Amino acid sequence: MKVLAKRFDKIFESMIDQRQKMDRNAEMGAGVGQESKDFLQVLLKLKDEADSKMPLTMTELKALLMDMVIGGTDTTANVVEFAMAEIMNKPDVLRKLQQELDTVVGKDNIVEESHSQHLPYFYVVMKEALRLHPALPLLVPHCPSETVTVGGYTVPEGSRVFINVWAIQRDPSIWKNPTEFHPERFLDNKWDYSGNDFNYFPFGSGRRICAGIAMAERMFMYSLASLIHSFDWKLPEGETLDLTEKFGIVLKKKMPLVAIPIPRLSNPTLYE
Repeated sequence: MKVLAKRFDKIFESMIDQRQKMDRNAEMGAGVGQESKDFLQVLLKLKDEADSKMPLTMTELKALLMDMVIGGTDTTANVVEFAMAEIMNKPDVLRKLQQELDTVVGKDNIVEESHSQHLPYFYVVMKEALRLHPALPLLVPHCPSETVTVGGYTVPEGSRVFINVWAIQRDPSIWKNPTEFHPERFLDNKWDYSGNDFNYFPFGSGRRICAGIAMAERMFMYSLASLIHSFDWKLPEGETLDLTEKFGIVLKKKMPLVAIPIPRLSNPTLYE
């Protein structure tokens, strides 16, 4: 763990040095018209503000970057992997996604983040993937500050509370054909993940709802759209698709997805 922490520290040092160099060049006029307001730049600005009510140290800044990497990258990658497996298992869903991408993006272009807002079918595919395979099947554990009664059950102060969102989102009394991957169930916009509906809340709810929803949404949409738009996909010869889950704090596929990409864009230089 210490070795891994040192490796991340070097990576973050490099990122910070690069950003500081870019900012210095911009101040000297070398970067006119290239103003950037990314997350790291905002943190560095907060760190340099001498009159800040909450001073930010370099160690704390790196810790925030680590939170983003660990809290957002692994979980999003797992859901994308599940989504790819489900899509490959449903050729009609794959066909609809590629048709939408060909209309919005075209086969002579590459996917950009700005395309996401024009991909409604991708959006419902993401919702369905999060319903069947929530990144955190038991969400983040909670701890009541005082003894309370919920639904006739006494929950003692200081106890660990886990919410089985995986089971809730597969409850047959709520969902029709709950184990089937069927994105169309979300087309009527009845369900969202704002945390206001306790039948569907893959990101949690209330004040402890996931702070990275917007980032996770963008990462999922962009990653999956790029994979589906750029390639057709098939399984290796003799392989069968396994959707078995491996339970833990984070939900993963028991057997990693292995798929063969087949280029489908009209211009080979788009892959360079």
